[in-house]
Amino acid sequence: MIPELGQFAIALALISALVQSVLPILGASRSNLVWMRTGTATSVAQAILVGFAFWALMRSYIVSDFTVLNVVQNSHSLKPMIYKIAGTWGNHEGSLLLWVLILALFGAGVALFGGNIPNGLKARTLSVQAWISVGFLSFMIFTSNPFERVFPPPVDGQDLNPLLQDIGLALHPPLLYVGYVGFSIVFSFAVAALIEGRVDPAWARWVRPWTLAAWVSLTGGIALGSWWAYYELGWGGWWFWDPVENVSFMPWLLGTALLHSAIVTEKRDTFKSWTILLAILTFSLSLLGTFIVRSGLLTSVHAFAVDPERGLYILGLLAVSIGGSLTLFAARAPAMEGGGLFAPISREAGLLINNLLLATATATVLFGTLYPLFLEAVTGEKISVGPPFFNASFIPIMLPLILVMGLGPFLSWKRADLSGVLMRLKFLIALTVIATLVLWYFVTEGPVLAVISMGIAFWLIGASLFEWFRRLKILKPGVWGRIRRQPRASHGMTLAHIGVGVVMMGVIGSSAWKEEVVSFATPGTEVQIAGFDLTFEKLENLRGPNYLAQVATIKVERDGEFVTTLYPERRTYPVARSTTTESAIRQTLAGDLYLSISEPAAENAAGQWVFRALYEPLVNFLWIGSVLLVLGGMLSLSDRRLRIGAPRKSRAPVAATPAE
Repeated sequence: MIPELGQFAIALALISALVQSVLPILGASRSNLVWMRTGTATSVAQAILVGFAFWALMRSYIVSDFTVLNVVQNSHSLKPMIYKIAGTWGNHEGSLLLWVLILALFGAGVALFGGNIPNGLKARTLSVQAWISVGFLSFMIFTSNPFERVFPPPVDGQDLNPLLQDIGLALHPPLLYVGYVGFSIVFSFAVAALIEGRVDPAWARWVRPWTLAAWVSLTGGIALGSWWAYYELGWGGWWFWDPVENVSFMPWLLGTALLHSAIVTEKRDTFKSWTILLAILTFSLSLLGTFIVRSGLLTSVHAFAVDPERGLYILGLLAVSIGGSLTLFAARAPAMEGGGLFAPISREAGLLINNLLLATATATVLFGTLYPLFLEAVTGEKISVGPPFFNASFIPIMLPLILVMGLGPFLSWKRADLSGVLMRLKFLIALTVIATLVLWYFVTEGPVLAVISMGIAFWLIGASLFEWFRRLKILKPGVWGRIRRQPRASHGMTLAHIGVGVVMMGVIGSSAWKEEVVSFATPGTEVQIAGFDLTFEKLENLRGPNYLAQVATIKVERDGEFVTTLYPERRTYPVARSTTTESAIRQTLAGDLYLSISEPAAENAAGQWVFRALYEPLVNFLWIGSVLLVLGGMLSLSDRRLRIGAPRKSRAPVAATPAE
């Protein structure tokens, strides 16, 4: 009965979204305040209804209701409870329901907490958000029903993909979806502004917190996915330029550009058309990622390879959303330009360079991701575009971006004195050069580009700290009072920029100076790597809740001294008929010792195992830097200026006019 109630709630949510998509925007065009305010009630109702449906599906997983086909295909009675819950969104239908829930919650958030937003803009924004909801709710009802029954019900389920039975993957999709879908409300604000015909600093102030919330969540989701790939897949890598990884990375790149562009619109009343375009394109890339993952174009551990008919439906939504919004942009954007002028050397110019480089990097990743798919569709020829292409094209774009990122906060608005700025930074520049040369002295065997890149990371971290110290006059009395009085967003910017530099150090160290040894091994085998002596002592068979494991015991020594014992595993899931690698990692700030075992070589009669050992220098700087990025974003989001938005000119409940 509860699954049927969940399905009925989705149908009611669709009706609510249809009303919301029409009535508020009509009210805005006719200055009818009552009609405009229906958007608040319908947004909240939609969120409650979709929330109930999501709870109904989750309950089916928790109680192992095998009369629901979705539960049968993605759960099992022996599966640990945390993974039963995660199974709710570990499949196409359930993840789509989570997507729609987040979509509805963002709409309800604007409805409930957007008290300072003018009635006309708020009504149009909620209507545009409802248009998106109508598309995805109808897609779910007609092609992807999560509550479809199966009769007769099986005794047990088919289990969730073992690779997804991990705490990192339990949290990774919800965070990603909050990021993807969070940009939908920014898209709705942008389209509403185009319909209204006005973009100003107040609009940018209303948009920034929603953009920041989506960006923070997407950053956390990508970092969690990277961490999962590192320790779970057993390959020793944290990023593979997989197309499914790329479709989450592209909205992050453009979302970063959007954040900086909105700052210029708010502070200087310029970049208005560019900010609107970035808002449209960022969410468009989120929709493109949804199409690629769910259309069956790709087969991946984190893709939902479904039938092409569903893909065509999403392609239609994509065409309407992107085509319609870009057409509206082409018609309305030219009339919006204006605002403050700025010199070629200024903070505005620095942020413009930032935006152009991020947009170019996004276009590069987009080309490398879509070109193989396009070529296969046209010619039938399959090609692979992997790390060599992306590393050779992406890195040269990002290095100048990091240089500008360190310099930008020292530039003044409108016009800046570059020679004066460089003179103030001469000590920091000299220190960065010396640190880079010292690093080169100790790692002469490493690539020169890696040493130069590490020097640029030093520059960004040092410049960010120096700007913070200078802004707060850190050596003068009363520093704690100045720290408290500074806007939290400025502290968040410093923390996030340092995070980028720390992430960069982790990327360079774990890529340029990685060591790897792969050998066939049996108990007694010894391996040397990065100064460590590894001894394969024994192999044991263990039983888990829903898997069987073969666990290797590896003794680790250095210079004859015992360091630790590591236990890499190979797990077999009988129900899912699948095997996974569980790596064992000794983590230190200097680097990780990473061990994994694979299936015995088929041609080896002695039953040897494939033993893989890696040393990953500085890899933990990736996760530390990612945490700093998230913390910096959250600190900025807590800034009171972003929470209260822009003040309204009048609190009197007067009817809105179309100009509002």
